[in-house]
Amino acid sequence: MNDEKKIDKAAYVLKAVAHPLRIKIIQMLNENKELNVSAIYKDLNAEQSLISHHLINMRDKGILDIRRSGKNIYYFLVDTAVADVIECIYRSKAMV
Repeated sequence: MNDEKKIDKAAYVLKAVAHPLRIKIIQMLNENKELNVSAIYKDLNAEQSLISHHLINMRDKGILDIRRSGKNIYYFLVDTAVADVIECIYRSKAMV
């Protein structure tokens, strides 16, 4: 992948996670490996429809994927490096 494509992909991923609820979801999934929608919206005290919207958006962008088990759908991070990037931002001087 050339530099221009890498830059475009990085911007695409950063835009996809650039929302407080999405960052919280990524952190939860990084800590728990996988969770269903009910566990996520209950923990975040948010409407299920709102959480589902964010989950679908991140899944469509390749950040999350699902595993089905009966009637339950479990979400997980495709690559935990996205969570590492968020942690890196927390440690940056920009957060001071």
